[in-house]
Amino acid sequence: MEYTSGAASWQKVLRRLVAGLLPRRPRQRRPGWSIGVPLIAAAAGLLFTTTATTAGGTALREDRRPQLTELIEDRRAQVATNEERAATLRREVESRTADLAGSDGPIREQQERAAATRTAAGFTALTGSGLTVELNDAPRLNNLPEGATNDDLVVHQGDVQAVVNALWAGGAEAMSIMNVRVLTTSAVRCVGNTLLLHGRVYSPPFKIVAIGDPAALQQALAASEGVRLFKNAVDNYQLGYSETVSTVTVPAFEDSTTLRSATVPQ
Repeated sequence: MEYTSGAASWQKVLRRLVAGLLPRRPRQRRPGWSIGVPLIAAAAGLLFTTTATTAGGTALREDRRPQLTELIEDRRAQVATNEERAATLRREVESRTADLAGSDGPIREQQERAAATRTAAGFTALTGSGLTVELNDAPRLNNLPEGATNDDLVVHQGDVQAVVNALWAGGAEAMSIMNVRVLTTSAVRCVGNTLLLHGRVYSPPFKIVAIGDPAALQQALAASEGVRLFKNAVDNYQLGYSETVSTVTVPAFEDSTTLRSATVPQ
């Protein structure tokens, strides 16, 4: 308890009395943002820490295209080295088989039988009159035609297959794509706007060469619905298409000849 006296004490009493009679103001509440700021700061700190740990000292948005290009080139070099080694081993097997054929009658008979079918099977190079078809992407356009997309400006798997199938239907005796011999069992696939053939990747323009009667081959191309649709796209989107009649050479088939399945004829 505080004891006072004099005028000062009466003034204090009066002030306390007046303060007691006046309505009290409600206690101010802390605004919501004053509570959210520490939480946001904590979350931001956690995010920065996680990002730094994930990056491991490197930039997360770094352009990885140079590394990807280098990786592709390395894989291409490995494929080329393996193909060369496989070709060397095949020549060695053929050489040793030929040596055995000189003293082994059954082996000699099988060699002669295989030699008689090598041309029909595609294992020898051929030269003759034929047709060269070239398919190419459209040039880069600043303004796309109305209703067109970038997908309309590139050669697709179906376009290449349409040409190949039409040439076979037209009586092609031998065929190559990008100077690689293909057979009736060869698979033509596209990855984006690149061609995947026998494990190798090729970029446009895609050149298809076929040996046969040029008139019959051109007639088969003209009758193909798939080729006709591509020619329409050539007119609409400036894609590339050409047919050239000349004397052409188709290389021998050099891919693996290992059988994955076989059936006995009836």
